[in-house]
Amino acid sequence: MLLGASIITVSALLVYFVTIINVGRARAKYQVMPPAMSGEPNFERALRVQENMLEQLIFFLPLMWIFSYYISELWGAILGGIWILGRVLYAWGYYQEAKKRALGFGISSFSSVTLLLGCLITLGILIIKNIV
Repeated sequence: MLLGASIITVSALLVYFVTIINVGRARAKYQVMPPAMSGEPNFERALRVQENMLEQLIFFLPLMWIFSYYISELWGAILGGIWILGRVLYAWGYYQEAKKRALGFGISSFSSVTLLLGCLITLGILIIKNIV
């Protein structure tokens, strides 16, 4: 049923939605009207958080689902929760100052790479078993 993966997916999308709202709020606060994508550094950081979250979601979500299906739903959800925590810390730090995003980036990257390695190893084993 993959309830854990579903809960993590919805949670990750909620975090992403908050970053979208924050860009809109920053546009209004710093008067950076569309289609402008630059101006006030605080706006640019909010925009970069949202863009980076989208970039990372594309990498993370398929890995988390494949991992959850083929390896472990529980561990997929745990690693997904760690990824979300990392993205929240990344955003929180980046909103303050670009240098403060490193911890969150490291945590979410650790989670993504763990999911990737798990998927590569498991799928590789399945491919070899089906060939032999």
